[in-house]
Amino acid sequence: MIRIIACGKLKEKWLREGTAEYLKRISPYDRIEMIEVQDEKAPENNSDKDNEKVKKTEGERILKRIQDEEYVILLDLAGKEWSSEEMAAHMQSLYNRSQNRLTFVIGGSLGVSEDLIRRSNHRWCISKCTFPHQLCRLIVAEQIYRAFRILHHEPYHK
Repeated sequence: MIRIIACGKLKEKWLREGTAEYLKRISPYDRIEMIEVQDEKAPENNSDKDNEKVKKTEGERILKRIQDEEYVILLDLAGKEWSSEEMAAHMQSLYNRSQNRLTFVIGGSLGVSEDLIRRSNHRWCISKCTFPHQLCRLIVAEQIYRAFRILHHEPYHK
């Protein structure tokens, strides 16, 4: 079972449709679930202290949705970058160890709380480029699909 837990709702129709398409493509390989948790308002004029409160509140909402037995892959700019092949190999390694509950976590626009970082098993940087956190859902879903295609020796570059 794979879960993607993300902060906030997908607002753009094209993002919802694209993400739904990849979730559908993943379903023959494994069960997948997208969970959205409420995000907090974070005006640009927030103080650093206010921003930390936002991250803590969002982190608590996400942590409530994570079960003890789940392997948590946290999207984090300070994380390790993977190629698509490396991601597939990491997923296969987890499945080989009977770790079959993978949870990808996408925090809010300000980042994630320290508690969420501590709970994660792996921190993954999908790119050194900056993407809107909503776009990350589509990218993560696509990369999960690509990983399954690689693992099943199916074409994945088209």
